[in-house]
Amino acid sequence: MITIYTDGACLGNPGPGGWGAVIIGDGPRRVIHGNDPDTTNNRMEIKAVVEALQSIPSKSEVTVYSDSSYVINTMTKNWKRKKNNDMWDLLDKEVLIRKVNWEWVKGHAGDPLNEEADRLAHGEATGNIDSKKKRDEGSMSGLKEDFQEKLTHVDASGKANMVDVGAKPDTERVAEAVGKVKMLQSTLQLVQENSFEKGDVLAIAKIAGIMGAKQTSNLIPLCHPLPLTHVDISFEINENDSTIEIKSIAKTQSKTGVEMEALAAVSIAALTIYDMCKAVDKGMEMSTKLLSKKGGRSGDIYLG
Repeated sequence: MITIYTDGACLGNPGPGGWGAVIIGDGPRRVIHGNDPDTTNNRMEIKAVVEALQSIPSKSEVTVYSDSSYVINTMTKNWKRKKNNDMWDLLDKEVLIRKVNWEWVKGHAGDPLNEEADRLAHGEATGNIDSKKKRDEGSMSGLKEDFQEKLTHVDASGKANMVDVGAKPDTERVAEAVGKVKMLQSTLQLVQENSFEKGDVLAIAKIAGIMGAKQTSNLIPLCHPLPLTHVDISFEINENDSTIEIKSIAKTQSKTGVEMEALAAVSIAALTIYDMCKAVDKGMEMSTKLLSKKGGRSGDIYLG
C-alpha cells in the first residue's frame, strides 16, 4: 500500500502557486513539488494529487490524504465540477488505472506528513529556495546526520549519561509510532465481539498506552520527564492478516524529543492486548517502530 500526502497553495488566489506531495511505500520516502506563476489554490490542490499519482506505478493501491475538502468531496461525494475541468480530467485518468482511497485530514492540526506537504507547497508558491532545498534533501539526510553523531547517552568512559538539555530552548515536538499485534483469527474475532471477561480489549489498551506514554521516564532510565501536551492512540483491525495495528501520536513543548513516549504508548498498548488475550492465544507476536518525528536540531524525519 502506498501512502500519499498532498497540498496546494496560492498567493493571491489567483496568483503564484505551488504544490507538494510526500510519498511513502514504493521505496524510500520521497517528496515532489512544483509551481505555477498564475494559478489558484484549488488548481494546485488537484495538481498535487495528479503529479503524485503519475509518480507511482499504474495498478498501485494508494491512499491519498489531503486537507482539501474540494478534492476529497469531489472524488468521494460527487461534488459538481463547476471549474477546473481540465485538471479534473487529468486526475480522472490517473485514478482510473489505480485503486485510490481518499482520506480527508485536518490541516494545521499537527499531522507531520500533512504539514510537510503544506511546507512544500508554500515553499514553491513563495519561491523560498532555501527551505525547498532542505526539504528536497529530505529526512534521509537528517537521519544520516543523526547516525553520524556520537551516542549521547554514553560518556567518554563508556558510562551511562543523562544528556544535559538545560541550554536548549523549548520547541514543539511531535512523534508518531506504529505497532502490530498478530494473533489467531479466533482471537481477533473475540476482540471484535468484545467477548473477553476482562473487558473491552481495545478500550483498556488505549488507556494503558496513554498511561505508558506518561510514565516513559520512569520506565526508561535515561529519558527526560516531559510535559506531554497530547497523546492519542488508534487501532485498525486487519482481518486479512489477523492483526491489530496500533498507532500513536505524542506531542510536547519541551527541550527534547518525544519519540520514546510515542513508542512507549504503542508498546504498552500492545502488551495490554497480549495480557487481555493471552488466556486463549499465547503465541501472539508484537512489533513496534517509529513513524516520524518533528522538531529539534535534527529536523523532521519521516520513516514511513
